[in-house]
Order: sequence, then structure tokens, then C-alpha cells
Amino acid sequence: MPNTAQNDDILGRARVRDNAELEAYYDDLAELDTGALWTVANSIEPWQPTPSSAPILWKNADLRSQVLRAIDLVRPEDAGRRVVYLRNPKRRDVSAACGWLFSGIQVMKPGERAGAHKHAASALRFIMEGKGAYTIVDGHKVELEGRDFVITPNGTWHEHGIAQDGEICMWQDGLDIPLTNALEANFYAVHPDDYQTVTLPLNDSPLTYGSPGLRPELDKWDKPYSPLLKFAWQPTYEALVKYSKVTDGSPYDGVIMRYVNPVTGDDPMLTMGANMQLLRPNEHTKAHRHTGNIIYQVAKGEGYSIINGQRFDWKEKDIFCVPTWMWHEHCNTQVGDDACLFSFNDLPTMRKLGFYAEQALVDNDGHQILSSN
Repeated sequence: MPNTAQNDDILGRARVRDNAELEAYYDDLAELDTGALWTVANSIEPWQPTPSSAPILWKNADLRSQVLRAIDLVRPEDAGRRVVYLRNPKRRDVSAACGWLFSGIQVMKPGERAGAHKHAASALRFIMEGKGAYTIVDGHKVELEGRDFVITPNGTWHEHGIAQDGEICMWQDGLDIPLTNALEANFYAVHPDDYQTVTLPLNDSPLTYGSPGLRPELDKWDKPYSPLLKFAWQPTYEALVKYSKVTDGSPYDGVIMRYVNPVTGDDPMLTMGANMQLLRPNEHTKAHRHTGNIIYQVAKGEGYSIINGQRFDWKEKDIFCVPTWMWHEHCNTQVGDDACLFSFNDLPTMRKLGFYAEQALVDNDGHQILSSN
């Protein structure tokens, strides 16, 4: 066993010094598929969260052409979903972008339609470009536009496509596949008819539940996820602008709003949440850290974020991640315009399990010192 770290050499931590007799004892235990807790206790019970992911920035300028190449290489009928996934160098073993979150960029061309399927993992998408995209979730067909946020909750039949008269469309996918697999709870099924039959009115979900502060008197929604499947960009941005006129905002996130289930006020899905935040011109937030992983996409503007002392410069459609318990702060470098960041996270899971914790940076007036590397 390695030497005990200095901060572990106290009562309450494992600080056994190995000798030949103990080593022989460990060998005997291993023969019985057992082990001595004190040999692993300090590593499996760290003093604070120890992120297994690296902060990464995926630039749209680098990725877009590679994503478009996939159109000529594979058909969605063969690929299932034509997606270039974002791979964190420290999470390759579970195909994760950050922590236990999966993300990728999906592309489809006019007239294409991916087959309907369902899985135990929750899924979402944020539309990046194009026209004519739609999604069908349990028979509810919804049309999508740029910067719209749409959910496909766990266990729902869902499929995506592009209208024949549309344009090539790209969107960011977000799923908690790694978490679902870690819990050994994943299921996957393809629709017995390949595609769903739509009998409900087009856009019935946003037309019924998309008006702020209003709930249909005849509403009988009883599912554990949001009946509002699409959160449109324009009213979201307008809400942020209006809110910015009456609030100083969060010192760590600027003017930030959370997407919610309009029936319950909870997160739209059980395991993943999402936010949109606005940074005023030249705004530079202070740093904080929290449990839970966050993946951002720049919806508008340009600026940079500092994550654990490392600066990442971003512009519209770039994607970056903040792993759990890493200090982070954001800056809008534009003098005359606001910047907006869309993000999704695993915070609903953290909160339900009682694991959520947050800490503000006190030193240096709340700002990180950039690392030299």
C-alpha cells in the first residue's frame, strides 16, 4: 500500500503501515474475493469530490465540416442516429463528454427520417442550424427551429426527421447514457412499426403548454416529465432580457433561468436539467464550484470561461464542459451586446440523491488566477 498522505495521517482515516504479515493477509483475502477496507478507504472516500473528467472546449469551426462529412458516409437508417459524439479524453471508457453525461452533434438532410426508438436514458437536443427539423415524442409531433430546446424523456418513443422542403439541420444531443449504464438500468427498443403514427394535431404540445403562467383548465397530464416538449428560443430570450431589467442576476451565472415542467415547476425530466443564461455586455462573473457536471453551448455572442484556472475562449455554437467541483467563471467580451449560454446538467440527480453542494471562491475578489500551462 502506498504511504499515507499527510492529510490522511489522522484519527478517522486509514493509516495502517503495511508489513510482511499484512501483505500475506491481503493475499489470503484476495483468494476469497475479499479485501481489507483500510487499503482502499482513503481513495474511495475522498475528502472532496474528485472529478474524473477534463474541462474541454469543442469548437464549431473545427467540428462542423467533420459532422457534415458523415452525411455522405452513412445513412441514418444504418447508423440509427448519425451523430459525431463528444469524447472527453478522461472518459473514453464510458463514451462520456463530461462526468456521466453523453453529448454529440447530429446531422440530417431534407427528407431523411430516423427510425423510432426508446431507451431508459433521458435525452434532449438543442437546435444549432437549419430549417424543417421535427421530432415526434409518443405521437406528439413538434416542429423545431434554431436555438430551440426539446426533450425526449426516458421511456418515450421518439424519432427525428427533416421535412422534404427543409435544409440540412444540426443539433446537439444530450443524454445520461453513461449514468444509466453505470446503474445497470438501461433498456433500448426499436418501434415495431419502424415509425410512429401521428394522430395528434401538429405542435399540440407547445400550443397547449407553451404560454407562460397559464395552464389548461382541462389539463390531465400525469406523467413524471414535462408535457411541454419544446422550449422555443424567442420567448426564452425575451424572458431573459425582461428579467435582466429588474435583477442584478447571479454573481456566478449572470441572468440565468431554468427550464421547468409547466405543470409541476420541477425540471423537465427526472435526471437532467437545463438552463439558459444571459451575460450582459462586458460582464465577468465570479467563480464558484458545485457538485454535478454541466455541458454548455454558446447560443449567442462570444467570450470566455475560466475553468480550474484554464481559459477557454468561445463563440456561438461552440460547446464546452465544466466537470463536477471545478471552479468556473464566465466573461462576455462584447461591449455592445449580450451573450447567452445554453447548458444541460445532471443536477436533478444530484439534488434527488442529496449530493448537491456549492462553494463560492473567496480569494482574489472571487476570480481565479490563470494557470501558467
